[in-house]
Amino acid sequence: MARIEKDRGLGLSLTRILGVVIGVIGLILAIGGVQLTILGGSPYYLVTGVLMMISGLLLVLLRLSGALLYAAIVVGTIVWAIWEVGLDGWALVPRVVAPLVLLVPVILSMGALSTRGGAKRVGIGFAALAVVCLVGGLVLGVTNRATVLQPVPGAGQDRIGDPALQQVGADWPAWGGSDAAQRYSPLTQINKENVSTLTRAWTFRTGDLPDERWGAETTPLKIGDTLYLCSARNRLFALDAATGQQKWAYDPKVDDKDIPYTAACRGVAHYQMPNADAARPCAARIIEGTLDGRLIAVDARTGRPCADFGQNGEVSIKHGMGEPYPGMVSITSAPVIVRGVVVTGHQVLDGQRRWNASGVIQGFDAITGELRFAWDMARPDITTVPPEGETYTPGTPNMWTTATADENLGLVYLPMGNSAADYYSSTRRPEENEYSTSLVALDVGTGKPRWHFQTVYKDVWDYDLGSQATLVDMPIGGQMVPALILPSKQGDIYILDRRTGQPLHDVEQIRVPTGGVEPAQRMPTQPISKFHTLRKPDLTERDMWGMSPLDQLYCRIQFRQSSYDGFFTPPTADRQSIQYPGYNGGSDWGGVAVDPVRGVIVANYNDMPNVIRLVPRERADQLGWFPRDDPRYEGDGSKAEGAGDPQLGVPYAVNVNAGWRVKFTGLLCKKPPYGGIRTIDLRTGRTLWDRPFGTARKNGPFGIPSMLPLEIGTPNNGGSVVTAGGLVFIAAATDDLIRAIDIETGKTVWSDVLPAGGQANPMIYEHNGRQYLVIMAGGHHFMETPRGDYLIAYALPEGRA
Repeated sequence: MARIEKDRGLGLSLTRILGVVIGVIGLILAIGGVQLTILGGSPYYLVTGVLMMISGLLLVLLRLSGALLYAAIVVGTIVWAIWEVGLDGWALVPRVVAPLVLLVPVILSMGALSTRGGAKRVGIGFAALAVVCLVGGLVLGVTNRATVLQPVPGAGQDRIGDPALQQVGADWPAWGGSDAAQRYSPLTQINKENVSTLTRAWTFRTGDLPDERWGAETTPLKIGDTLYLCSARNRLFALDAATGQQKWAYDPKVDDKDIPYTAACRGVAHYQMPNADAARPCAARIIEGTLDGRLIAVDARTGRPCADFGQNGEVSIKHGMGEPYPGMVSITSAPVIVRGVVVTGHQVLDGQRRWNASGVIQGFDAITGELRFAWDMARPDITTVPPEGETYTPGTPNMWTTATADENLGLVYLPMGNSAADYYSSTRRPEENEYSTSLVALDVGTGKPRWHFQTVYKDVWDYDLGSQATLVDMPIGGQMVPALILPSKQGDIYILDRRTGQPLHDVEQIRVPTGGVEPAQRMPTQPISKFHTLRKPDLTERDMWGMSPLDQLYCRIQFRQSSYDGFFTPPTADRQSIQYPGYNGGSDWGGVAVDPVRGVIVANYNDMPNVIRLVPRERADQLGWFPRDDPRYEGDGSKAEGAGDPQLGVPYAVNVNAGWRVKFTGLLCKKPPYGGIRTIDLRTGRTLWDRPFGTARKNGPFGIPSMLPLEIGTPNNGGSVVTAGGLVFIAAATDDLIRAIDIETGKTVWSDVLPAGGQANPMIYEHNGRQYLVIMAGGHHFMETPRGDYLIAYALPEGRA
């Protein structure tokens, strides 16, 4: 009997402590609830906070009614949560999981608060019920599967696209697979029936591991019996296609000071001299762009610099740009070669100076390295190097991503970025307003635009075009029309006639919010695609998320305090504004893949908002926000793009919270998913299936990996490849997995854990009758995935190929 009384005494003491915890949580909810209610938000938190304070007080006084009141609060919370978000599992998690967890000790306390054995049994029963509800809620939240809206067209359908565009087979001769950039392989050895047996065939390590700003993003080429690739800092390698053994390496000696926000080399280009003797040095050559603004040409057989290309195998693209500070002008994407002309853009370091280096596009002879043309949009009279004492026009939009080549038309399609100082537009010239955030079709014979198509007017959201355009030939009106697919960061996918730039599906002008710090600059409408959009509906307060009701309340208050009138809300200085989608998706540099036989687009995408605040110049100076080339700059250059960018030369600096995180927990304010993957019928633009993409295994509160294999849908960076074997191969997500997805159902049918983040596009090739899948696991500092230098090849086990 004494033992029972002692246990009951301990139980009562714990009950008082529990009451204090519940009362404190209630006080926080009530205080925040008052603020949210005043802002016009949900009154739930105020009401619940007050009731929890009462419940806590009653528990401290050892009243059974305190426990019963808390149980009623939980029941009411569940009813409210389902009323607000329905049976959306991930949306229910912060609303009901924490209250259910706290319900377990509350119900168990009933045994101490009542001497009757029946109360104990009821308490244990309620506790068991709470656990079942908790587990059930989690299962509901994590079993996101592909939503199949209509069947994927079969392989027996009429081909979409000219087979001449499809140059891949055993080889992978261009960054996007072929000049058409369809990222499609006709190989079928690896298919849905045997992909589960896929194993690592070989691994190669580049030895290039930047301490900061890592993110190799490399996709190799495969020509003949050799793979060609570049490392994070532009070291070139040739590998045996069967074994991954190094044949040669060349180091262009890029200094770390030249690394921009990320040490990235997405790929290289291959050029075969026409009618050249194969034994001639550099008859076949590998050409790459470097982080310090050079084009490098080396012999594909030996790796030695091509003596006939520029000066000992290199040319500088910075002639005519003044003297850019290291890291301000970098080539991070593979150049393209059209009719013997190497066409390259470059990244101009964002957010530094309004009058930063020019975004000029240049074309160089693939054999001699001689400058064949320069396109300076604001100075069309300058067609090569500017006159002595002059420079290309500073601050103009640049092309940092990968272009697409059409050898037949002699055109190169340039996805253009924005003017320097992304978030302010009043100082832009008319030519910048015309060409920024546009796809420009440049004639490589003249170096002049033949047409352009603009996706955003007077862009102040950093919605530059990051995706490479994909070429297809589409049956329209009884004839095959040369077309291209243009994905955008806003999520819109445009289908254009690649001869003229005319939309092949309607483009609608929608009314958008105006105002901000430059109301006279904001356009009343913006163009959206009627073919397809990956964009989700505008955010509401109900979309706010977190780990618990507390951080969800914080995000709700933030939402109500922000400037947000939906899509294209302009940035402001008096308070933060919400940008949704954020600047890295929709679609980013990974682009889309196309199955030309089924007529299907495969698009992975990001689904996250940013919060933006313009900071007046005086305040930015006080905070120490200076350009990297300013003597007052004291940073290390490793901060994420947009986070405290000075934008010197305009009245405002800018601060961007990419993804909009809760500072305390590090979780995102918007409910999951944060990324997805979708298949789209190329004939109609209809969604075939859509699913969250990326598990929660490497994500969790406070930066602690949960290791849960739950498909939450994570941010992703990189693209996919699709095969005739009915598979989509993709890494890209922050869970460090590479996976194979059944193109017909959207189900993951194979996966493997990578030793570092897989922020790169995969590629497929065949050698000696064996099909290989290759991915670069280099990680990415901005995506917070582990750094690495691994190039990994997968194949079916020997004897099963």
